[in-house]
Amino acid sequence: MFPTPSQVLRQREGVLAETPFPLLLHALMAEERTCTLELKVRQREKRIVFEDGAPVACQSNLLHETLGKYLVEKGKLSETDYQKALAESISAEVPLSGLLVQKGLISPFDLYKQLQANLAHKLLDCFRWVDAKYRLIADVEPPDASVRTNTGQLILTGVANVMPFDAVATHFTFTDERRFGQMPGSEAGLKLSSKDARLFQALRLRPTFGELMERTGFDTEVVLRRLYALCLLEVAGFVEDVDAKAARLSAGKGTAPAAPASEPVAPPVAAPAPQGTPFSDEDEAARNALVSAFMSHRSKDPFALLDVPEDVQPVPLRKAFLALADRYAPLRFHTPELREKAEVLLAAHAKAFGALSDAEQNLLWRKRRAAHREKDRGTRPTTAEQFRIRTDLLDATTQFDEAKRRLAARNHAGAFEYFEYACDIDPKPLYQAYRAYARYLMKPEAHGRLAQQELQEVLRQEPTLEEGWAFLGEVAQGEGQWGQAEDAFRKAFKLNPKNRRYVELIQEIVRRR
Repeated sequence: MFPTPSQVLRQREGVLAETPFPLLLHALMAEERTCTLELKVRQREKRIVFEDGAPVACQSNLLHETLGKYLVEKGKLSETDYQKALAESISAEVPLSGLLVQKGLISPFDLYKQLQANLAHKLLDCFRWVDAKYRLIADVEPPDASVRTNTGQLILTGVANVMPFDAVATHFTFTDERRFGQMPGSEAGLKLSSKDARLFQALRLRPTFGELMERTGFDTEVVLRRLYALCLLEVAGFVEDVDAKAARLSAGKGTAPAAPASEPVAPPVAAPAPQGTPFSDEDEAARNALVSAFMSHRSKDPFALLDVPEDVQPVPLRKAFLALADRYAPLRFHTPELREKAEVLLAAHAKAFGALSDAEQNLLWRKRRAAHREKDRGTRPTTAEQFRIRTDLLDATTQFDEAKRRLAARNHAGAFEYFEYACDIDPKPLYQAYRAYARYLMKPEAHGRLAQQELQEVLRQEPTLEEGWAFLGEVAQGEGQWGQAEDAFRKAFKLNPKNRRYVELIQEIVRRR
């Protein structure tokens, strides 16, 4: 059904039109690769850093995807505070995220949540880049951030909601008589939506594609998108592959000794309720301290991690480790998310303590610190600097404003070009509606039907877009489709009753009809 992960990664560069983005994600996850995936299409660039197969960072040259702009868009930060913090961040050469926490504009816990959401937002956007070129870069420095993304969940969400349907249909083909089923022993840690779960349960009956649509009540696009993602993640598959995997699992279990039938298995005993010190999950200060330490621990060497000087002696070193181990003890936290972060910190602190307790490793880390200090005095660029994105940040609003200026000047071709840029950077329904209208004005006799289709698709996504209905009315009127034009203008008027021009257009259409 799909090439194996090793076959996908055999080629270090190519185009997503031939090797789709979800296929690359799955291959990197299956092979547990640590590398950087570079994507380029026209002006846009992204570099996604993978660690053990999971995306942990994404550098983008799109302005609206920067952390500050993302926080403003989500209402977590005002534009004024963002501009002030950005200016101070640039002048002081400190990361914006740390500065926002320092100024109390966002808590460390909320910052971590927004970093996760921002990373997911950047990655999901890549599912639209079906015509991008890609390149795998192996020798890169790991990021300091500790944010990770569930690759399987990312694939399911991206294919089901973002990836263009034409690309899904092109790369996932099968005959009508092929039957599908649930793959045994493959959960992939997915959180299924109601639609996903309904389709997944229907696979138990081993239906054909047509039967799957009939049983779920979903249309072709909904079923094909989810089936593509589930098959790629090996959660579903053709029945012959399902049976083959079930046979392999049965054969593997057959080699294990069976439990004696005479010895009944004791029921599990419930763990006693925890006593003594309450959990720290509801303590905002403790929670923020944990998340803040977790986000910064990867960028620190053992001395900084344990907050000890380079000439630290064994007793103070042990006390520093025990204090941190107690402060961030996993048993202090109840929720799995916070407990997992505490466990990672405990392992990092223990590793740092072990390294500084060993005389040879202690000396090695002191030499590394000296080398870094010497390096900071020089001008040799780091690996990250050598591979950084070198283009300026692209702002969709700037492109859109320029396009509207050209449209007002009746430069329809120039307006279409800049509307296209705006849609490339940020595919908002408003930008797409203007692009379709500019396309029509550029050549009405050739682009009428295409512009109508584009506007109808935009309005399906955003039925409250006044400009979309107005443009659809203009195009339909130009095509002589008076009924559709009148209906579109009426909907635009309903959204904005103050615009009397819609009334005049409707009256003119009624007079003509």
